[in-house]
Amino acid sequence: MPHRCSKSHKLLAGVAAVAVAVISTAPAVAGTATGAATEWTQVLNNGELVALVWKSGEQIQNQLTQISQLAQQIETQLNIYQNLLQNTATLPSHMWGQVESDLNQLRGIVDQGQSIAFSMGNADDVLQQRFQSYATLKTNLPSNETFSSTYQTWSDTNRDTIASTLKAASLTADQFDSEETTMSSLRSMSETADGQMKALQVGHQIAAQQVAQMQKLRGLVSQQMTMIGTWLQTEQTDQDLAQARREKFFNAEVKTIPEGQKMEPRW
Repeated sequence: MPHRCSKSHKLLAGVAAVAVAVISTAPAVAGTATGAATEWTQVLNNGELVALVWKSGEQIQNQLTQISQLAQQIETQLNIYQNLLQNTATLPSHMWGQVESDLNQLRGIVDQGQSIAFSMGNADDVLQQRFQSYATLKTNLPSNETFSSTYQTWSDTNRDTIASTLKAASLTADQFDSEETTMSSLRSMSETADGQMKALQVGHQIAAQQVAQMQKLRGLVSQQMTMIGTWLQTEQTDQDLAQARREKFFNAEVKTIPEGQKMEPRW
């Protein structure tokens, strides 16, 4: 779905910079799930595709738990810095460096969440294209929406929430559109207590948002994996039933004509 990729890429470079991010250093999720979503389409074997989606889903569940915990730790740490700043003119350079590192990790969290939503939504698209039984399976999502469209909604909501937080602090995505402008903004904000406080407040708010958003994303992935499990079970049941019918047909007892009995029309 081109909308998901083109619309979010540039905005993430700025909006997801979370007011004072530099470059993402948060650990990335390994495997197809966080790579280019087109990798799903490169898996030619249907059985391998299903196995890969299932395995990636399990890995993503664990990763989202770790991401949520990290976001919560950053939220707590930024709150500590805010309290310290209230009692000092400005944070010392070595402490501000740690703030930059925390906000840098926060940007990575946002980026990973968007990547996971994009990839799992794409996996839903590919499964629908390859398996008619999967495409027709009903879900518990609102209005029978696909997981693909639901992940898109999550992604848009998360991005718009971050944008609103930045706007409320009189910050724009243009200020963080590249590493150079981001570093320039960081240097400017670090010079005054007001600038530092603004960065800390925005970072703290976005960290809190990401804790909630990653929980929602984890719930979506869980729902998707449950549906895939239901679909696989149904498919296996149908296969077992078809196999049983074949065996019954080919192993059926053949009744022979009793010796001496004539085959003649009777009317």
